[in-house]
Amino acid sequence: MSGIFKAYDIRGIVGEGVTSQVAYLIGRGLAQEIFRGDSPIVVSQDMRTHSPELAALLVRGLNDGGCNVIDIGLAATPMNYWANVHFKSAGSVTITASHNGPEYNGFKVSGPGAVPIDYSTGLDRVEAFVLHTQAWSIPAPVANRGQVRHQENAQKAYLDFMLSFVKTESVVRPKVKIAVDAGNGMAGSFMPALAQQLPWLECIPLFWELDGTFPNHEADPLKAENLRDAECAVVDRDCDFGVVFDGDADRCMFVDNTGKSISSDLVTAFIAAEILRREPGSSILYDLRSSRIVPEIIEANGGVPVRGRVGHSFMKRLLKEQNAPFGGELSGHYYFRDCFNTDSGLMAMIEVLNIWRQSKQTLAKMVAPLRKYAATGEINFRVADVPTVLQRIENYYLDTGAETDHLDGLTVNMPDWWFNLRSSNTEPLLRLNLEAASMFEREDKLREVRRLIENIG
Repeated sequence: MSGIFKAYDIRGIVGEGVTSQVAYLIGRGLAQEIFRGDSPIVVSQDMRTHSPELAALLVRGLNDGGCNVIDIGLAATPMNYWANVHFKSAGSVTITASHNGPEYNGFKVSGPGAVPIDYSTGLDRVEAFVLHTQAWSIPAPVANRGQVRHQENAQKAYLDFMLSFVKTESVVRPKVKIAVDAGNGMAGSFMPALAQQLPWLECIPLFWELDGTFPNHEADPLKAENLRDAECAVVDRDCDFGVVFDGDADRCMFVDNTGKSISSDLVTAFIAAEILRREPGSSILYDLRSSRIVPEIIEANGGVPVRGRVGHSFMKRLLKEQNAPFGGELSGHYYFRDCFNTDSGLMAMIEVLNIWRQSKQTLAKMVAPLRKYAATGEINFRVADVPTVLQRIENYYLDTGAETDHLDGLTVNMPDWWFNLRSSNTEPLLRLNLEAASMFEREDKLREVRRLIENIG
């Protein structure tokens, strides 16, 4: 079981860290340490081959611990968040490993109002319960054992909620044609019904069949190779743009009409401008790996840019604290106050559809002004001593007059370029994101930082 309790969720290889017994004990641990018998608890699952068994064992554990369960069956993670609020639950759990390969599975846990529960807010106690129980003995079910209620029609109500955000006013494009790649993940569970209810929307379906073995490509849109099918489909089928979802559909990435991918920080800026038109003066969140164009666009549109730490639990907490209507991460997570301060790939798609339908320009032309800077994307370095490397690199750049901060790892700011170095939560890795005013300067500074890391590390 070692290592499956992560910073934001519980996740590991099925049959190794994630076993039948562990799934049951996680249910018991959640009932005792987090939900404490309060109910109901919403439970859902993704399309992985082992999800039904893990869900059944988790539910049994919750029931044995005294929690009633509302089982909504197959559901994307954002639908789990919606159900959490819709059913006025004491919390929710979805069985998913998001973008990871078919051998993985896990559990994402939320409290009332879909507030995320992570290792710092309760998963540590669940881990301690599981370890203690495995070492000694499994407690008997409580006297007032919980029950299960199956909610078969939840998706229709969820889609009705999401469709309420589709704009109908000021539309200048009567028809839209998009390629949608579900990667055999959970977007395929709602896209057919969604498309059927929007007669003006023509979808080119890519891998909408639910298949937890991922026979076509990984359900991870952050990897360039997983965007190629959508890029080709957009060009070959003359689409207006493309959308690529991850496995549990809480993330997505976009491809413009020329078949060129749009980095998620640029999409954050793109959506932010529209949000600020509706809510002038609002705070908009962005993670610290994002391009400088993001705060520039937010300020140019009268908003207040708020820079946040990487990670969905941090971003959701900050969104609520700031009462911000929107925020985005470089990883393709987009957060919406209207979606209970949670992330939703479908909501991001709806917002882009809304913006594009109100314009006469192609998406490529609309996004072109945002492609102002040259970024490296995330680059990983394996080092022996992460803190030492970070300290020495900071000392080096302080001597050159750079500004530094430690909101998340080390960020170094110079007038024409900047970079962030963050340590991985699970491995001795440093993750580098660097951006400069030109491609030439980007390559020059990347060589410089790479050389420093490799010489120190």
